[in-house]
Amino acid sequence: MTAEFLRFSRAAGNDLSTPVPEYDFPGLKPGDHWCLCVTRWVEAFEADCAPQVVLAATHISALEYVELADLQAHAAD
Repeated sequence: MTAEFLRFSRAAGNDLSTPVPEYDFPGLKPGDHWCLCVTRWVEAFEADCAPQVVLAATHISALEYVELADLQAHAAD
């Protein structure tokens, strides 16, 4: 997660940074890892604020929505 992506996600209606105790959700902060659906990642990519991806944990079907080169450009070390 990056602060930029968390702001983007909140503005898009999905606040990931605010804790929700009733669901045992602590809220995310920059540096955390979180699984995103590919469509939200593409929205963030198009808004120039996509977070890094762990390629080994990314399902091959993501390539139906995004180019491999774009994922590779956002690959976590």
